[in-house]
Amino acid sequence: MLEFNHSQPLTLGVELELMILNRRDYNLTRGSDDLLLQVNRQQHGFDIKPEITQGMIEIGTAVHSDVNKMLEEILAIRELLVSSARKLNLGLAGGGSHPFQHWDEQRIYPKERYHLVSELYGYLAKQFTVYGQHIHIGCPDGDSAVRLTHYLARYIPHFIALSASSPFYQGVDTLFQTSRLTSVNAFPLSGCMPCVNNWEQFNDYFRRMANLGIVASMKDFYWDIRPKPEYGTVEIRICDTPLSVETPVLLAAYAQMLAHRCLGEQQDEVCQEHYLTYSYNRFQACRFGFDGMLVDAGNNSQIGLQEDLVNTLNQLEPQAEALGNQAQLAALRQRVLKRQSDSAWLRQVFDGSGSLSEVVRQQSEHWMYEAPGVGVN
Repeated sequence: MLEFNHSQPLTLGVELELMILNRRDYNLTRGSDDLLLQVNRQQHGFDIKPEITQGMIEIGTAVHSDVNKMLEEILAIRELLVSSARKLNLGLAGGGSHPFQHWDEQRIYPKERYHLVSELYGYLAKQFTVYGQHIHIGCPDGDSAVRLTHYLARYIPHFIALSASSPFYQGVDTLFQTSRLTSVNAFPLSGCMPCVNNWEQFNDYFRRMANLGIVASMKDFYWDIRPKPEYGTVEIRICDTPLSVETPVLLAAYAQMLAHRCLGEQQDEVCQEHYLTYSYNRFQACRFGFDGMLVDAGNNSQIGLQEDLVNTLNQLEPQAEALGNQAQLAALRQRVLKRQSDSAWLRQVFDGSGSLSEVVRQQSEHWMYEAPGVGVN
């Protein structure tokens, strides 16, 4: 049986996967070991580790209740990473996918789990050289985690549109706002959690999948949102890594406000209507971003994603006040009203330069040296 470890409700943690780049043409480079060695020559208490291929690195924050403190930590991690990368003549960047790398050139990081993933999934493991942001939200118990996971499913298109930063893939404009999620979709255990009603039912489901030999741990589920019982959290996994250091904190604040509303309302009923249109609404957000159309099966209606997101943000004023997130709520609202998009900015850079190398150079400069409060649009 999976034991759900209690954590402080509404606390937050963020993980960010970053590109490691050469400074010649800004392609990916196998620099994770060298970068980690350089980083660890300095005393620090940060969570910085390798990812599945050697052109990636992952950073993780501590547990926070205040998103402003989270931003301070991310800025400190960036300072350490940038100083280490510069000594090695490496670049770092956000973004959900590298615009022109070729998956067959990537190398699996020498770690037992990654080799097992590679053996099981073949070329999909190297194609998983994409970059995402994960948001952990603290929950008091397993039943609350199940309820929050179902609740957040309704808002997954919002997180996709707000974070979309992967319009280019394998040297091509995909016409999507985020191409990263097509790589995730290829895994057989992607998608969403089944419609279980509580933690006991979730354990029954997990035991069944384990007895069938399909999963060994929660890591085997590549769901968009999943409970993380060992941390006592719900983990949102749908976001591209944004281009800036500030946007991840805004996304975390949005998740915190939604969770505050969900856990405060004490709604126990699972709304299966959300899952009837889940894949369609998810596609709309991936393909069209703020221009997507969302279908509400409950009342047989459609609404523009931008309008739905603005309406939701307006409804979260009480939660923003309770959490001290008024500034983050205002910043999110302005971004949505102005239709600010990392993907649109990347396309603008390409239209002006005609060079994907220049696109990556500018997104690297943006992540490494951007001052807080400076947006890409």
